[in-house]
Amino acid sequence: MTDVALTLLAHTNVGKTALARTLLGTDVGEVRDAAHVTEFAERHELVTTAEGDRLLLWDTPGFGDSVRLVRRMRQRESPVGWLLAEVWDRWRDRAFWSDQQTLRHVRDASDVLLYLVNASEPQAGYLAAEMELLAWVGKPVVVLLNQLGAPLAAADEAAELAGWRERFARGPAADSVRGVLPLDAFARCWVQERTLLDAVARALDGERALSMARLAACWSAAREVQFTEATRLVAASLGRSAAARVALDDKGEAGWADRLRQFGARLVPGEGQDPAARAQRALEQALEQEVRSGTQALLELHHVGGRADGDPLVEVLARVAGQVQQRRRVPEGRAAVLGGALTGALTGLKADLVTGGLTLGGGLIAGGVLGALGAAGLARGLNVVRGTDRDWIRWDDEAMPALVEAALLRYLAVAHFGRGRGDWTPGEAPSHWPAAVHDALQPHAAALASLWHGRSLRLDAPDEAERLATALQPIVDAALRATLARLYPAAAAADNPPA
Repeated sequence: MTDVALTLLAHTNVGKTALARTLLGTDVGEVRDAAHVTEFAERHELVTTAEGDRLLLWDTPGFGDSVRLVRRMRQRESPVGWLLAEVWDRWRDRAFWSDQQTLRHVRDASDVLLYLVNASEPQAGYLAAEMELLAWVGKPVVVLLNQLGAPLAAADEAAELAGWRERFARGPAADSVRGVLPLDAFARCWVQERTLLDAVARALDGERALSMARLAACWSAAREVQFTEATRLVAASLGRSAAARVALDDKGEAGWADRLRQFGARLVPGEGQDPAARAQRALEQALEQEVRSGTQALLELHHVGGRADGDPLVEVLARVAGQVQQRRRVPEGRAAVLGGALTGALTGLKADLVTGGLTLGGGLIAGGVLGALGAAGLARGLNVVRGTDRDWIRWDDEAMPALVEAALLRYLAVAHFGRGRGDWTPGEAPSHWPAAVHDALQPHAAALASLWHGRSLRLDAPDEAERLATALQPIVDAALRATLARLYPAAAAADNPPA
């Protein structure tokens, strides 16, 4: 049973408290654009094992005048310097005195320092002075690059990391720096957090290294449970969308009144939509609600506040617009047309006639049981065989790949959302994400196509959503793991070390 203490250090207003919120998965401290928001060091428990090990996270006040602080810490060993630090500074400059207390606490109580750097300020003048402060503390340091902006492609991230690592390989704290990692409080992913824990473990030795290994394993197990539940939620949402169907309003051939109403709708836009248009709109609305509720479930699973009402649904709907598959009854009044085209029994029929939006070829082969019932009997038989006793629509097979890609992208958006920015606000996916998701799904294209093609042709298929979700979850799981491995190759390599 051992405590491992991590301390967040940075220049003021770089994002320590925002990162603490992200790592802890809860709102702690105060996050706002101002100096010295955190006045005193605050301790939080990040992970606790069954054996009693604890990973402690200390959030500290940000450094202000780093150059002056270096000078004062050097002076503290003399009586005059001690008097200035403990009396004068405490009375005249509370923030500066707080910085000194923080450093003393860090030196006495920390095992590893997490030093945050504003990656958008590579030439900041305070960096050199703060590296001297870290050298004075004398504890292992893991540098975290914060405020990186949107997640970068792997090659771009590697290039940026190389520049920062070269910089920290020089200077007074070079021997203390054990790693340089990207971990943006606003756009990180849980696999990056796991990489951080691995870096901390490598910086320790003895009993604390063993304790850290147990803590990292406990943290990883919890994240695996969360990830599995996320794949279940995504698969369930996709299953419901794939199984969704809406019955058309017309029960048979349109009468003269219906025909006149539909004709008038064409002349006067917005007046009396035809049944197909109304059904399609209902299907779109069901998808919109499904996307919102599915995203909301992911937000709650990842402990992100806010509502998913602002989710970018327009793009999702635009990609599948018009890809609606209609399943229509064959009206008996038109069956004479079929009767003139078909001769004898239905055995061996391979014609692929299309009537009313319904491809008849495959269904007619199974219609041999009808015998020679005549044209009207044939129409009734088709309705029974194909399960189309009523007209209905659903998302076409061609629409489903777009819905699957969109669902995986929504997961990535939620999994990367840091609590530092507050409640959920949807944003545009980084440009390299869609290609990564698309490529990760390619090995599963045949299996997915088979799922969509094998959907029931009945209007009432109450168990279909659950059946599809069960088949989809392992595909979603594998595709998301492949996507994360492509986005974060360093984390993937750590999970699969060479033999």
